[in-house]
Amino acid sequence: MNQVKNTREKICAFYASDYHFEMISLPYIDKRIEEDDEIIILTENNLEETMQTLLERTNLQDNKKKQILKLNWKNNDVQKIESIKTRNNEKKDMIIFVKGKENYIHKINQDIEKYIPEGNHVKIIDCYAIEEVGENLAEVMNQYHKILRTTGEKEIEKL
Repeated sequence: MNQVKNTREKICAFYASDYHFEMISLPYIDKRIEEDDEIIILTENNLEETMQTLLERTNLQDNKKKQILKLNWKNNDVQKIESIKTRNNEKKDMIIFVKGKENYIHKINQDIEKYIPEGNHVKIIDCYAIEEVGENLAEVMNQYHKILRTTGEKEIEKL
């Protein structure tokens, strides 16, 4: 288990499709599972089928595929936010993916900020549809210090 830090980090990511989001996040999620972090996926649409299809086409071990599928890729936000509320006593680092349109990301962030346990290291990864942000990409990126890519977290270089 990671040493608990009293910090919150905000990271952004951009995707072109559900499969693209999953391909970007999969290596990162796999690594974070190995680190024994708590991972929660809040998504505007159900990703269960697309993630299952993607995992069938990867060369990950079956036990890793099962762990990744257990993360709950459905769009049942109420249940997932309830699970964030109940994690107050757990000392695991928490990674929360928020995937959807800008309005969805904004609303979910407001909701989860109320319930994030104090004393835990929490990363919130806001995942935007590139098609929606389009010309506002630089403006969105200016709100963050890091971006998630398939190679992991990268510092955003300011222009």
